[in-house]
Amino acid sequence: MEQLEIFPLQSPCVGVCELNNKGYCKGCLRSREERFNWLAMTPAQQQEVMRLCRNRKARVEAARRKARVEAARRKAQAAEAQAAEAADPPPPPGWDF
Repeated sequence: MEQLEIFPLQSPCVGVCELNNKGYCKGCLRSREERFNWLAMTPAQQQEVMRLCRNRKARVEAARRKARVEAARRKAQAAEAQAAEAADPPPPPGWDF
């Protein structure tokens, strides 16, 4: 959707208007108050909101990267454990001495 050029700063809205678990929009990462008051804000206030959104986005992306690394680490550990189990099979029954 195209923004009108009558505003000094373009709205960061991307059309994904759902809240995350912390109350921020999943699309633009603005709070409810920031979204509702956008048009009433001064350009300086809008720039501050944009700065806050960039910081929030960086934190979200860092958390996603950390989760991916952790998942890969767990997967590698599981593969190592499975390989170790396959390399050292239990002795056949009856040979217990």
